[in-house]
Amino acid sequence: MTLGFPSPEFDAALAAVCHGAATEEEMRALNVLLRHDTSARDEYLMRVELHSRLASEPGVFDLPEARPRFTRAPICAPLPDARRRRQFQYGAVVLAASVTLLAGGWWGLRAWRQGERPGATRAAVAMLTRVVEARWVQGQEPPRVGSALSPGSLRLESGLAQVVFYSGARVVMEGPAELRLVSPGEAICPTGRLLAEVPRPARGFRLNTDQLSVVDLGTAFGVDATPGRTEVHVFSGKVELHPGTASKQPLGEGKAVVVQDTAPPRPMAASPAAFASMFAFQQRSLASEAFRYEQWQFANARLRQDPTLLVHLDFEHLSGTDWTLPNAADQNPSVPEATVVGCQRTEGRWREKQALEFQSVNDRVRLVVPGEFEALTLAAWVRVSGLERQFNSLFMSDAFEPGTIHWLIRRDGVLGLTVFGSEPGRFQILASPPVITPDALGVWLHLAAVLDGKARRAVHYVNGEPVSRHALRQGPPYRLGPVELGNWNAHGDPTRAPHLVRNLSGALDEFTLFSRALTDGEIRALHAAGQTQPHP
Repeated sequence: MTLGFPSPEFDAALAAVCHGAATEEEMRALNVLLRHDTSARDEYLMRVELHSRLASEPGVFDLPEARPRFTRAPICAPLPDARRRRQFQYGAVVLAASVTLLAGGWWGLRAWRQGERPGATRAAVAMLTRVVEARWVQGQEPPRVGSALSPGSLRLESGLAQVVFYSGARVVMEGPAELRLVSPGEAICPTGRLLAEVPRPARGFRLNTDQLSVVDLGTAFGVDATPGRTEVHVFSGKVELHPGTASKQPLGEGKAVVVQDTAPPRPMAASPAAFASMFAFQQRSLASEAFRYEQWQFANARLRQDPTLLVHLDFEHLSGTDWTLPNAADQNPSVPEATVVGCQRTEGRWREKQALEFQSVNDRVRLVVPGEFEALTLAAWVRVSGLERQFNSLFMSDAFEPGTIHWLIRRDGVLGLTVFGSEPGRFQILASPPVITPDALGVWLHLAAVLDGKARRAVHYVNGEPVSRHALRQGPPYRLGPVELGNWNAHGDPTRAPHLVRNLSGALDEFTLFSRALTDGEIRALHAAGQTQPHP
């Protein structure tokens, strides 16, 4: 038997697998197809996941008075034949609906699955790579280090900031200054002082002021622009000047011009001293980062004294031979350490700090958190490399035991927190809007989730700000037990089905777990203490 994709035979074989009725011939044919066809594998994972979700809600298609009670977990291991037959009899309505969806609605579901994901990216042209004591003009959202920058204005009130254009040109601006991003190869400086370094691949980069345009020919040059006046200083290589009222002219190394209103360019000597702060930007940036790292260490020393801090994994002083992580929460001896399985050591938020990178399906950090809790707060610094799976694990309890939680990122960038109720089969999925967009990939993000059983509320946070609030139906007590960071042990499912693989592709720099519900202000302070640069 040979299966093709897409085809009715593929639909029938997959439906048979979901119902435990597939023949050996169908299984062999399906395995051959899935090993060689990535599209078929994606479709298989999506359909099995949907089937599992439908089967986990036994009364979803029943009338209230006819709804049977189930005790199954949302995704469970295959049952013995006799018990499976009894469960299938009770769940006939649900499974029949699953067959209908599996056989007839897949193209619509495919469109839905693709439509829920955010766009490919914004029309970004540059990125903000470093800042030193930067204070941005009030009224605009302060850009974050590492973030992508779309066309528009950057208004720096004071300090220094480095912008790297996608063409390769690097511009350091000193406040007060305004830089308008036009494209990967063009910008406008209405006012302010800046230093541009343009390597050969970015040759032709254009910087405009009110008086003229500077076209780079592979050089380093400075611009000092004020209303009605522009200075251009060339420190290496040469540029081409395009004054508004005169023909273009070259300007070589060590030379400078000043243009006043509509007058012709007037020669002057280049002055490196006028741009000394920008020439020293790299050194000042490294010193600023080191100072922030020390500030974070002092903040951590205070944080460790919090009696409600259950777990604090700071990933400090890791070596290639370390396989345990000490719990830095001084007031909680019940969780002495965590175990590292796989994982690569990598640079953290600062050059001096380390982090753990999760790449393969084996990489994970395991720990055991005993006890029962009325509230929980989880927070982590995460750098997401990609959302390759339908579910990408952050912090997840083993299996689906009552009172446990699963914290993850969906493929569409949604933050998900699943809370399992006190009775088997009862759970609540608390999902944020899509917040992990393509532009957020590769950038350190502070993610947090608060579970308040007493107030019956849950909140998702990104970089210190709430992104969604939810009414909580599943009350305490909450239990964690054996848990994993960056992966998930699908305990209780001996088949190890592909849709249960939920490893993270990215890095973790710090993880904290509290036995109480932190307030908005406390989450904001936790994020501020861990930022690579202070927030204005």
